[in-house]
Amino acid sequence: MTSRTRIAAVGVAVAFAAATPVVAHAALDTGPETAVSAPARGAAYVETRLFFGTERPGGGPPVTEKQFLAFVDRTITPRFPAGLTIRDGRGQWRDRTGAIERERSYEVVLLYPVSEARAHDPHIERIRTAYERKYAQESVARADAPTRVDF
Repeated sequence: MTSRTRIAAVGVAVAFAAATPVVAHAALDTGPETAVSAPARGAAYVETRLFFGTERPGGGPPVTEKQFLAFVDRTITPRFPAGLTIRDGRGQWRDRTGAIERERSYEVVLLYPVSEARAHDPHIERIRTAYERKYAQESVARADAPTRVDF
């Protein structure tokens, strides 16, 4: 390849590389003229998700579905009578010893107005503590997130 051909090839490559980000940016442009937005619906709520494991330390029998639903009826429903959602799952987490534990689990989803968050916090903590004590669990995970809800 001659020196002149090499310079031309490098010039084309540089020009192409310089133009590429502009083309990519144009393809991803979501400015006001291309943005699609849904109208805001609902009220400001908090979504709290609680994760309940079912295996017991020391190889004891796992928490059964019947036991878990009885716990929901006696401990969670009185604190959240407006409603909740229960999801079956399979969980994985690292215990205090560093071992990976895999177990059947339940996720309980609670929705409540932001204005009630401070009042609901102690109820949620009592639910977590009650399950940990009753079923010898190391923990019940909790995840809180802001959301909008429209019923």
